[in-house]
Parts: sequence; C-alpha cells; structure tokens
Amino acid sequence: MTKRELIEEVINSKTHLPRREVEALVNAVFGSLTEALVRGERIEIRGFGSFIVKRRNAREGLNPKTGEVVSVNAKRVAFFKAGKELKVRVDQRPLSFDGAGPGSAASASIPAVVSAASGDK
Repeated sequence: MTKRELIEEVINSKTHLPRREVEALVNAVFGSLTEALVRGERIEIRGFGSFIVKRRNAREGLNPKTGEVVSVNAKRVAFFKAGKELKVRVDQRPLSFDGAGPGSAASASIPAVVSAASGDK
C-alpha cells in the first residue's frame, strides 16, 4: 500500500473528511513518526508494532560487482517489529504467496491441503 492508497482508504472509510485534510493528517502522522525516530525515540503503537532506531557498526563489505573490499561506515537504521496482535491477524489469512506464481506446484498444493483437511477426496 502506498501513501496515496492509504489516503484513499481513509477517505473511503471517513467520507465526511475532505481530501486535503486527510492528506494533511497522514503527512502529519508520518512527519511526527519520522521526527521521533530522528531523535532516537522508540515508537510503540499498541496492537500494531514498534519502531526503534538500531545502530549498525562500521564494517568491511564487498562490492558485489567487483568483489573489492569496501569500508561501510557506522549508521543508524529504522527497524520495525510487528506486535503480537498484528502477527496473529496476518497469520490468519490463507497463504496466497510464497514466491510462486499462479498455477505453480506450490500454489496448486494449497487447495489440495485444504481439501484433505476438510475430508474431501
């Protein structure tokens, strides 16, 4: 989902809000989240997850094209950890993706497993 799609979802669920206000609200929320992470603060949204800033130490890496050893500077990166409720809700959805396209052996086996579990032959 893109930010534009998120704005559309909010507009469709809350029709009394004008588009400009919804865009401003979504931008304000993302701006607040970004600024908190820049300050190194932890953000916790109950039932959804938490955002933290992790420190990555300096290290030696490899240039994938040339194989040359390069120095990678230390940096801070934003990290998201899904909350328990989000994990449970996501896991309740049937698997429709596993890197295999429609009609592949992996996707074809899902209905067979469902049929076998329900007693259909």
